[in-house]
Amino acid sequence: MALNEAVDWSADLGGGTRVALVQAGTFRSDAGALFGPVPRLLWDRLVVDEIDHEHRLLQALNCLMVETQSGRVLVETGIGERVDEKTRTMRQYRGPAVIPAMRAAGFDPESVDVVAMSHLHFDHAGGLLLADGSRAFPRARIAAQRSEWAIAFSENSRIVASYVQPELELVRAWGEAGATDGEVELLPGVSVVPAGGHTAGSQAILVRGSGAGARTVAFFGDLFMRPWNANPRWVSAFDDFPLDSVDVKASLFARAANEGWLIALSHEPLHPIGRLRPDRDRFAYEAV
Repeated sequence: MALNEAVDWSADLGGGTRVALVQAGTFRSDAGALFGPVPRLLWDRLVVDEIDHEHRLLQALNCLMVETQSGRVLVETGIGERVDEKTRTMRQYRGPAVIPAMRAAGFDPESVDVVAMSHLHFDHAGGLLLADGSRAFPRARIAAQRSEWAIAFSENSRIVASYVQPELELVRAWGEAGATDGEVELLPGVSVVPAGGHTAGSQAILVRGSGAGARTVAFFGDLFMRPWNANPRWVSAFDDFPLDSVDVKASLFARAANEGWLIALSHEPLHPIGRLRPDRDRFAYEAV
């Protein structure tokens, strides 16, 4: 992996495991939806420099590139290239999609062995296919929870609105062939852990180095989109199962704080890498 200055952040975790963050563009989301039940009085000051005239926040599409001695893993694929102009305009989708962003950073998409998905919403799974409908990562297995594939094709009206089902149908067989069931090690040092709440089949991806001074990087998907999500009770309106989100965040975040994990936030544009520390009955995010 010949990384260069186009990489937004990178680190050697130890034992031949390296991880890098590449932002595959940006889009905008409604601020109220991102904060869900949290009163605006509590969050307004946090976004005063970011919120636009239509009350939207800028969201980065953060992907992780992982190199181990056993192979390469890409975490997330962003919105991708298969976006119509109406969606592009409505979402204010800007910047390079995952494939050009990876190539600019010195990473060959054809070298990816596993694409690990936190979940299958459009802004995470949209980059699995190229504009012409061919596989963006022709050698790779897609690793998403089997329960996520099942819920993605539900007929429930909320689910239908949350997933781009026609696009997912195009990769369904590919994805289900490599689906994960529960906690699984994808490659030595790279594992997934069920983390339902945002969706029924959400999973966290953990990347662990080895040897003296080894470090761990955790990607929690949309359970931890932005720094303010460090408070387990601050859930978004996009969480299908918010009470589950609160419980699983409290548990996973405690592990992250106690063990000093580095955290990669899914949609933070400016300070996407940090750590958690206990803060009374919650946690606080500190960028590194």
